[in-house]
Amino acid sequence: MLVSELMLQQTQVSRVVDYYERFLTRFPSLQHLADAPPRQVHEAWEGLGYYARARNLHKLARHVMRDGADGTLPAHPAELVALPGVGRYTAGAVASFAYERRAALVDTNVARVLARYFAPTLNPKRAADLSVLWRIAESVLPRTGKATWTHNQAVMELGALVCTARIKHCSACPLRRGCASREDAAVATGRRSA
Repeated sequence: MLVSELMLQQTQVSRVVDYYERFLTRFPSLQHLADAPPRQVHEAWEGLGYYARARNLHKLARHVMRDGADGTLPAHPAELVALPGVGRYTAGAVASFAYERRAALVDTNVARVLARYFAPTLNPKRAADLSVLWRIAESVLPRTGKATWTHNQAVMELGALVCTARIKHCSACPLRRGCASREDAAVATGRRSA
């Protein structure tokens, strides 16, 4: 989960798939990665770009595997975000998807869905507005980690497939009732939402 999330930062899935499989074949565990010289890690990442991700992943593996550590990634977002190369989104994704913890995650798609549904005046590209969207994401999480896993997946998919950046497919959206963007559009055109 961690490797895929780091590889997918600013890189399309179609480019990552082959690299991901090769990387995990070469480094099947954090121990293998921690034991590898930096040159080998760089070679395995070669062509994927944003090489700081590979350096940080290597540092992270060495940190987790160092003397006195138990060799496992922490399960809580606050502990994950303290690791090299792990930001707030990656910490939430690993905690939610790998450990089924109740953790928010806000990527571009999630931010768009949350803004359109709850607060159409917010612009996810503004830091202050993005902070508000993170608070919204945390406030709408289900009570359990297992339900949060499903919720996070659903909101990400909704943003990727239905509530897209280019086109809002409101008629196909399961959240169309209650969506602030849809309501605003209906008021502006003089129609009521269905």
